[in-house]
Amino acid sequence: MSDVPEPGALALLEALRGVLAELAEPDQVLRTLLTQAVRLTEAERGVFVEVRDGGGLDYRVLHRFQKDEFDGASGEFSRSIFGEVLKRGEPVLLENALKTPGVGSSLSVQQMKLVSILCVPVRASGRVLGLVHVEHGRAGHLTAAHRDVLVSLATLAGPVLETLRSARTALEERDRLREAERRARRELEESRGLLARDWSFGRFVGRSPAVRALEEEIRKAARSEAPVLITGETGTGKGLLARILHHAGPRAGRPFVTLFGPNLERGLVESELFGHKRGAFTGADQDRPGKIEAAAGGSLLLDEVADIPIELQPKILRLLQERTYERLGETQERRADVRILAATNRDLPAEIAAGRFRRDLYERLNFLPIDVPPLRERKSDIPLLLRHALDAIDAGRWIEIAPEAERWLAGLEFLWPGNVRHVEQLAARLALESFDHPVGIAGLAARLGTATAAAASPDLDLDDGLPALLERTEREWLARAIAGNPELTRRELAAKLKISEPTLYKKLKQHGLGGGS
Repeated sequence: MSDVPEPGALALLEALRGVLAELAEPDQVLRTLLTQAVRLTEAERGVFVEVRDGGGLDYRVLHRFQKDEFDGASGEFSRSIFGEVLKRGEPVLLENALKTPGVGSSLSVQQMKLVSILCVPVRASGRVLGLVHVEHGRAGHLTAAHRDVLVSLATLAGPVLETLRSARTALEERDRLREAERRARRELEESRGLLARDWSFGRFVGRSPAVRALEEEIRKAARSEAPVLITGETGTGKGLLARILHHAGPRAGRPFVTLFGPNLERGLVESELFGHKRGAFTGADQDRPGKIEAAAGGSLLLDEVADIPIELQPKILRLLQERTYERLGETQERRADVRILAATNRDLPAEIAAGRFRRDLYERLNFLPIDVPPLRERKSDIPLLLRHALDAIDAGRWIEIAPEAERWLAGLEFLWPGNVRHVEQLAARLALESFDHPVGIAGLAARLGTATAAAASPDLDLDDGLPALLERTEREWLARAIAGNPELTRRELAAKLKISEPTLYKKLKQHGLGGGS
């Protein structure tokens, strides 16, 4: 057996000097700690394990170890040693693991030939920040004297490691804050860009009476500071209208910030909205501002407000009524200079009846209600929306829609479940292809789906007379045949319909279907 190093001042000072010489680089400090531990114990291999705030382990520095050796069945014994040290807060020394009762029979001990083992905690401020773990393949190599050496080294290293961790946390928080600032700046610039390019209701395309009435509502609401509740189905443009409302009012030059509830875990909504104080919860290493502070002087949109947890709703009610709030984990009251806008696709009275939304909050948000009509209630705008969507896609800029196809689209008995997004999907599908002629009814129907073509059938009106009904029915079935068989040539389609190819061409021309794909 090798000589046991003397745990005197000289050895400790030498070890400490090696650590302090590398303070500029945190990872190098950890590496130096392990190097000194291996040198002082003459161990064959070792690992420095950093203990995260939540109790997880980071295998930061390895000496003749591989990280995968701590995974699965092979790492079960080592992990149990780490767990024991963390639980007791005291070193674990096994001079001969193979002969230790309850340990020597372990499969991982036998496979990995774990014989002499020493694991020491690195402590500071009453908690374990790391573990120094060393091993040797010869029984009895690691002794109580080695343990005392590593305990002394860990005692001196603890405050150093704590300082390094605090500095690293500060740098990480600084980077997070810088990124949050960059995101807020980008959001503000995008909002201003939208205003410069598209205001005057330009992006909310449409000429129908419903759209004109909506435009007037937005103009009136923009002049007020009262909360606005925007309701409507998914895809109707609620978020866009909120931006328009902000940019039409006196806060136009200030930030427009959105809190989108469905994107957040339930427990993070409060922190994201109000901000948090350091130590408010696990992982809250620094003070952090929330969306309210980011929107100071401007507008805050609570998008999908019905998803906000009911236990948080009283705090939002207080924000609306008193213009005050506190960060999570803080008692200091803060003033809020922000206009609250809210949007939802839910039936809030039904949510109130179900106990998922507070009536007093609903009444406070509903000062200025704006209901966005679904696309099926303003079908005359659909051709304009399709044209706008095509023009926004470079590949679709030159795609022309035949007049009869535009009329068909505006009269289509279809629910448009995605509203404007459904039209944008249609434009994207059209833009994938090259057309050397105007797109006809069949071309549109094929890209909306065969069920859509069938849905275009009007109600039976016997007053039109049998000839008109037969002509209309023939036209509809031709359109459905084209839409349902886009891969067939005209000759193959005529054969499928059991008519001649000249007859098919004649009927396509007669019914205005010649522009089909």
